[in-house]
Amino acid sequence: MFRIGVDVGGTNTDAVIMDGDAILAGVKSPTTEDVMGGVAESITKALEQSGVPKDQVSSVMIGTTHFVNAVVERRHMERTAAVRLCLPAAQCLPPMVDWPDDMRDAVGGKFWLAKGGHEFDGREISPLDMTELDTIAAEIGAAGINSIAISSVFSPVNDKMEKIAMERLKERLPQADFTLSSEIGRLGILERENAAIMNASLRGLSRKTVAAFGDALENVGLSCPYYITQNDGTLMNRDFVQAYPVLTFASGPTNSMRGASFLSGETDAIVVDVGGTTTDVGALVKGFPRQASTTVDVGGVRTNFRMPDVYSIALGGGTIIEGDGDAMTVGPRSVGYRILQEALIFGGETTTTTDVVVGLGLEEIGDVDQAKSIGADKLHAAKAKIDEMIVNAVERMRVSPAPIPILAVGGGSILMPEQVGDLRVIRPEHFSVANAVGAAIGQISGEVDRIFSLAKITREDALAQARKEATEKAIAAGAQPDSIELLDQEDVPLAYLPGDATRIRLKVVGSMHD
Repeated sequence: MFRIGVDVGGTNTDAVIMDGDAILAGVKSPTTEDVMGGVAESITKALEQSGVPKDQVSSVMIGTTHFVNAVVERRHMERTAAVRLCLPAAQCLPPMVDWPDDMRDAVGGKFWLAKGGHEFDGREISPLDMTELDTIAAEIGAAGINSIAISSVFSPVNDKMEKIAMERLKERLPQADFTLSSEIGRLGILERENAAIMNASLRGLSRKTVAAFGDALENVGLSCPYYITQNDGTLMNRDFVQAYPVLTFASGPTNSMRGASFLSGETDAIVVDVGGTTTDVGALVKGFPRQASTTVDVGGVRTNFRMPDVYSIALGGGTIIEGDGDAMTVGPRSVGYRILQEALIFGGETTTTTDVVVGLGLEEIGDVDQAKSIGADKLHAAKAKIDEMIVNAVERMRVSPAPIPILAVGGGSILMPEQVGDLRVIRPEHFSVANAVGAAIGQISGEVDRIFSLAKITREDALAQARKEATEKAIAAGAQPDSIELLDQEDVPLAYLPGDATRIRLKVVGSMHD
């Protein structure tokens, strides 16, 4: 059985077909306005190129920038009610206090504060007031809002109040959709609440998008299951994506990092993914992206859910070069997917980074004479600027002096020099579709995050029990039992609870059944 990986980028939609570890076809199509047209076209091309019969495709994995683009562009977001359980504490900074105005307007800016929440040591701030929740439900209903985000102070320590409040509001508002902050973010009320509000506002778009992916595959003639890739490089099924669209935000860079690791055989490296518009730089640890430990800014809003540590710069194959000598600038503007019309080598009028690489004889594409007409001095000066931007970005992501390799992937990686400082650059085979390969090799994960009492069992037994639970979840989601391995674990003693309580978070991953 064959697997198809698709990555929907801002410039191109890539698709690959894989048989085990072998790549049978890799194609690029321009991303279309409606997104689905580009998905259907790239899958059709890949099927034609490989000759694989449609009924032998076992699954399709899709990486998409759909949801993060909605946030960045402030489009397709629903009005959302933010309910914070905190009174009488945590009133000085109301929900969405630090959001950009246009972003707050996009989700309606409506919030309610109610009694509830816990201290960091697990004590109640105040009990829930059901009459108060009924009043809030009536006001949300009167405002005609159907999307609700509930956050409670220190809910990652104790999420009971969020769940009870949701049940109460659901009785009064049966049509509403709910997002609980404890299911998405970590400690840090504002960032966790921000992530929950953002997630709630994207639920409607998520339902439409997931259905549209299904329609696109049906139009191509595929009836197999499909999955969407999430921030940590693992897969979610359609129901999970509909519930947690924010978990796809950084799946693009994650897919290229996982694809780069697979194509090169390197598990510890710096990955530089150069697209048409931007360059994303990240670090691989044991074949998975290093996670960001601090808050992550999405569209001007601070959040704190699992995201890969990625540094992006405005440099790509379509980046525009302007001016001469000391006044020369590289970026930040790009011709993007219009490179085939606007770059000098394709008969256009705009000098791009791709023209520079061709003019210096490093690549042969399009009209080489047009690129050479830029003049040797300007070509060398522009290339020095491009190299400097890449070196600075790589050095920013490097955490040790170890001589790890740099993996260059993405269609624009022809800009990369052979060497960056003391690190060698590897451009693996199929480098231009690495992100689609990353989607195709996505694994299934199982996660446990709960509190164990160590009064009667040892820490080792508790970890073993958590691992067993996570493994069972992964198998239930479609992972092969013999392929499951531990990806991440942490245990934190909770001094305020009786019976030597410890919170254990543990994640396992496994390959998908073919």
